[in-house]
Amino acid sequence: MSGSGRERLSRGELIRQRARAQFVGRRAQLSLFAENLARDPLSEGDPAEFLFHVRGVGGVGKSTLLRQWREAAQRAGAVSAVVDENDVHGVPQALSELARQLAEEAGPLKGFDRAAEQFRREQEVAAEPVPADGAGAAEGGASLSSRLVTQATLGAVSLIPGAGVVTAMANPEAAAQGLDRLRAGAGARGRRGRGGDAAGVSRAFVAELDRLCGQYRWVVLFLDTWEHTGRYLDGWLRDLLQDTFGPLPANVMVVLAGRDELAEREWAPLRALVADVPLEVFTEAETRALLAARGVTEPGAVEAVLQLSMGLPLLVELCALARPTTAGDVDQGGDAVDAAVERFVQWITDPRQRETVLACALAPQLNEDVFTAAAPQEAQGLWGWLCGQPFVSGHGDFKQYHAVVRASMVRRQRTHSPQRWTTAHLRLADAHAAWRTDAEQGLPEAKQWGDPLWRRHRLTETYHRLCAHPAASLEAALEQTAHAAGRDTAVLRQWTDTLEQAARDTADLTLLPWADRLQNAAADSDPALASLTALLTHGHLTPATRAWVHTYRGRRLFLADRDEEALAELDRAIAADPHNHRAWAYRGDVHCWNGRTDQAVTDLTAALALDPTYAWALGSRGDAHRQAGRYDDAITDLTAALDLDPTYAWALGYRGDAHSQAGRYDDAITDLTAALDLDPTLAWALGRRGDAHRQAGRYDDAITDLTAALDFDPTLAWALGSRGEAHSQAGRYDDAITDLTAALDLDPTYAWALGSRGEAHRQAGRYDDAITDFTAALDLDPTYAWVLGSRGEAHRQAGRYDDAITDFTAALDLDPTYAWALGSRGEAHRQAGRYDDAITDFTAALNLDPTLAWVLRSRGVAHREGGRYLLAREDFERASALKPGDPGLPFEKLLLDTVTSGPAACVEQWTELLISPVETPNGDATRFFGLFRVLLLEPENNVAEATEVFLSAGPNRDAVTDLRHYLAELSTVGGELADRARQCQQLIAEHAPE
Repeated sequence: MSGSGRERLSRGELIRQRARAQFVGRRAQLSLFAENLARDPLSEGDPAEFLFHVRGVGGVGKSTLLRQWREAAQRAGAVSAVVDENDVHGVPQALSELARQLAEEAGPLKGFDRAAEQFRREQEVAAEPVPADGAGAAEGGASLSSRLVTQATLGAVSLIPGAGVVTAMANPEAAAQGLDRLRAGAGARGRRGRGGDAAGVSRAFVAELDRLCGQYRWVVLFLDTWEHTGRYLDGWLRDLLQDTFGPLPANVMVVLAGRDELAEREWAPLRALVADVPLEVFTEAETRALLAARGVTEPGAVEAVLQLSMGLPLLVELCALARPTTAGDVDQGGDAVDAAVERFVQWITDPRQRETVLACALAPQLNEDVFTAAAPQEAQGLWGWLCGQPFVSGHGDFKQYHAVVRASMVRRQRTHSPQRWTTAHLRLADAHAAWRTDAEQGLPEAKQWGDPLWRRHRLTETYHRLCAHPAASLEAALEQTAHAAGRDTAVLRQWTDTLEQAARDTADLTLLPWADRLQNAAADSDPALASLTALLTHGHLTPATRAWVHTYRGRRLFLADRDEEALAELDRAIAADPHNHRAWAYRGDVHCWNGRTDQAVTDLTAALALDPTYAWALGSRGDAHRQAGRYDDAITDLTAALDLDPTYAWALGYRGDAHSQAGRYDDAITDLTAALDLDPTLAWALGRRGDAHRQAGRYDDAITDLTAALDFDPTLAWALGSRGEAHSQAGRYDDAITDLTAALDLDPTYAWALGSRGEAHRQAGRYDDAITDFTAALDLDPTYAWVLGSRGEAHRQAGRYDDAITDFTAALDLDPTYAWALGSRGEAHRQAGRYDDAITDFTAALNLDPTLAWVLRSRGVAHREGGRYLLAREDFERASALKPGDPGLPFEKLLLDTVTSGPAACVEQWTELLISPVETPNGDATRFFGLFRVLLLEPENNVAEATEVFLSAGPNRDAVTDLRHYLAELSTVGGELADRARQCQQLIAEHAPE
């Protein structure tokens, strides 16, 4: 035929042509949809309909009409997709199937694929949740490990005199709190981020619809069997239509098909926009037309079909396929559906075909492999014939019988041949068990429930065993349901739906009440917890199964922040079955979250004694060691977990975090990068790598990573806060304030962000704004010692020394070991002229931490200003030994030499220091050196002009205060320098009064 010149058509197109030619009836509905496709969705006068609801009883032809409508849409140049109850156990699964079909017609949907992959990965992680950091440190005092890291990182930042001794030094307790807050924020994902961001998948789907709508006249989404799919999609669809996930383009059309009317209350706001398409049974004329098209014309037979079918298109089709030639050929007794199906089966003349139709009805879903296992050996070539039957439909990889037809065939076989029924179901169960075993090859046991292929075979095997032996298989099925509840809601619903299907198909009095109970639980606001609670009502659960139920209940309660209840459940699990390694591990995780790291390690070690290959428990124990500050032990455990499973991205991330906390930032970044290579969507790992860069002083790299984390999830308040902190440490205070304000917009109770924004204001010299934020943070949490310290520092820098001392004292009441607050209170005393009080505080701070070079330097200044020159020199020398590169110390020592030996003896040293001033992050310091150059080295230059230049630059209050102190010391040395110092003092007093 290749040379015939006729158009060459594929087999699929020939089948579709034939189906269209045989489609009889529903002309009004076909015309309605075709006309709608030709209308303008944006027309003001007569816009196209965008939401159809096709409804009617089972067998009335809803799915058949949807197939015709979809073909009409495709002929009109639209792209389309369809899902039914086989595709939908949750929103993400439905969207993935819709996207797959749209991609087949319109090309890849890369944005959606990325979002769906991120969601899938997060779901995978949720099955063995990422170990979560203890939250307690984040809002109270900083953890010991964070303090140690921060002190090592910040050191004692020294300043050029004139900018205030500790003005530009970040409050180390504030920075330590920042580390804890970052970790708590990321850890909270492991605890509360159960199942990832389903809304993000929806947003990505709408974005792809918007793109497609720019290329095609229509995008049509068909949602079939709405009585089932609506359980999962009803609320989502109403949100979709009201732009919850982003603006929905006007040329998106949605078609629902189901048995029932839409819920009155929920759909009331949209009711007027729904184009209702009720399908009635065929009219007598339509029934006669279909029968004539199938060759059934004998008047008696036609009348008999009219009576038996009641106009239901599916039954008319089945009766027509039986080719009755007399009224006697149509059995009118009994149930109409059963009669029609029975007549159809009897009139299949080929026994192979007849046996195939009945045998394959036992499988809820069919592909060629299932067909081969179900059908008789002599019928193996009939797959194509079966797919062509009018009651067989489907898309993608699977086919299924129409529910009405299948129910009748299943009922027929169960009642007519119970032994054959049992044997056939066991054969199919064994086939799926074998396929499940194949799927387990190379798949670790811990990951089996995360594998869709393994789950599908396990689920179908469970269904067939329930059908074969309902009572005997119930215990195993309930245990599987418990595991499904421990996985996620979509998987749980697959199991509860399957149990319901088995109960309907067997009509077993043991299964039916359980099916109802679990379906009601699955409709709860927390389906997993409700289902697990329902399972506990079964009085004959084995201890092992009961332990699993308690284990998963404990996990769900933990994820719901009900920690004490979670511990009680996990205690019950361990009591029921001390060999349940997951119960020990989960209880250890609860202890870890609540900061009980030693108890966590004990429980996790017990879990590993039961299962040394339990990689998640190894990683979790490593994280408990990390939180306890035992970084080498942490790295050992996390490395062992990675030896067992090199794909454990979170273990790489937490090992990186352990390196970071130990101060090994390059090792940290290596691990976190490797984690991101495995899973580029790990926003928390990006944030942690950004934090490692920040601690290493690579602020631009930190900001890049934190920005990437926010690109994945713009609602991550902790990442915004951390990026703000990086900007602040880089001196970009306005950028810092922008980010911290955005974090507070997301979470107005974010006390740490308020404190950090206050710190940025303080560093920028906006002391009143800083104090406002610090006060607001303390209103949220009065125990924030570092915020009290920072507010005290803002008061000090603003010259309010008594207020400063009050806040520093309050901070020390909360934390007597707060060396920075002691040193800063000493600085406030010094600037207020109370040198003895200052020295007392400086000495107390050094008793806590003898390595604080800036405190030694400040005590030396207090000694010098108080006239204790030998003690001053001792402190300056000790400070130089601790911090040889401190650019402020040469100035302080040289001023001491000038006061004790006279200006003339120090000219050469002043010249060397001041001719090439050291640049510092604070511009005041450089301007200050310029003034001293004129005072000390350039007597020919005008002091008033130099003072005016200094003041015109707007030095902060702290810098002016220190300058007054220095000038007061110089005014005691006598001669022209003293006169010039007093002249400068007078000018400053006139322009910047105290």
